Amino acid sequence: MIITEIFHSIQGESTYAGLPCTFVRLTGCNLRCTWCDTAYSFYGGTKMTVEEVVARVRELAGIPGGEEERAPALVELTGGEPLLQAETVTLAERLIAAGYTVLVETSGERPVEKLPRAVVKIVDVKCPDSHEGGTFRAENLDALDSKDEVKFVIASRKDYEFARDFMAEHKLSTRVKQVLFSPVFADPGGSWPGLEAKCLAEWILSDGLAVRMSLQIHKFIWDPVQRGV
Repeated sequence: MIITEIFHSIQGESTYAGLPCTFVRLTGCNLRCTWCDTAYSFYGGTKMTVEEVVARVRELAGIPGGEEERAPALVELTGGEPLLQAETVTLAERLIAAGYTVLVETSGERPVEKLPRAVVKIVDVKCPDSHEGGTFRAENLDALDSKDEVKFVIASRKDYEFARDFMAEHKLSTRVKQVLFSPVFADPGGSWPGLEAKCLAEWILSDGLAVRMSLQIHKFIWDPVQRGV
């Protein structure tokens, strides 16, 4: 496997936001979203075996159920795009067998059905302003269940209306645990603008949507460009 970084931090997004979590960031991505904040994971990285990754997770997160546990024993596999590497499935299996709760965050462009059923799948649907709209693999919806989550990262009113309509068309609230609407966080370097959280909140309230507004809370705790947090 090629790994960009492994670190222990606070989960910043999804329904697990605020919980301690160990992150395994895999190298490589086949998409180029306008607002991507992890472009550093596209290239480079360190070659590690699945066993070495599991060992590092244990060092940071502790052993589930053991005296050294730093509860909760939550691990997220992310990227880049973690499903570009075939070993991700094996890594997820090993971590689940070791007692960890495993989240996999994916762009929605790769098939997710090969992941172990116990994995919590957090699947993006790319909105138009990402410049990767239309890449979502529709059959992934059939692989999701009541523990999984679908996320839309929203940069504009156009993105919001796309997400709202996609959610209704596919009856997402009956398929998954939670639908997440997340406003784009402005790039501190000025490469892209953000969407004001207040705007997104007001749109959600106006339409009465059954969604969770998701802010990237790690960017409020630490510098938004800081890595390893």
